[in-house]
Amino acid sequence: MFHRMLATRPASLPLILRVAAGTLFFLFSFGKFVRHEAEVRAFDRYGVPWPEVTVTVVGVLELVGGLLLIVGLLTRPAALALAGNMIGAISTGGRVEGGPIHLGLAPALLIVMLILLRTGGGAHSLDYRLAPAPPAFRNGASGPSAPPV
Repeated sequence: MFHRMLATRPASLPLILRVAAGTLFFLFSFGKFVRHEAEVRAFDRYGVPWPEVTVTVVGVLELVGGLLLIVGLLTRPAALALAGNMIGAISTGGRVEGGPIHLGLAPALLIVMLILLRTGGGAHSLDYRLAPAPPAFRNGASGPSAPPV
């Protein structure tokens, strides 16, 4: 019974990572719009080029990317874009300001994005539901070792 309580299916990991990270990105995106001027000043202090435009672009990326992760649609492209975003956060805000967000949360989110790049959205994602079946399964074959039809 204890084993069953602790056991997780491998398909659960991408779901947990996607929803947790996606929610964080979604929530952090609001600051880029609600506190726009403060974010522009921070980006300027970090040495980010065109801070006015960059804040908006990053806000849209985090908003849309976070939503895509939550539902598991275009997981790998979203994870790639958000990994780049986290590299930017670490190398700008982390370099200038440090702190638990830039040097704690951002590296953790970068690792999660790299994991999602590897795993994809998992079985509980729209990516999985929308993906066409592999050719061996379309014709009723029972598995990848079945002869081509």
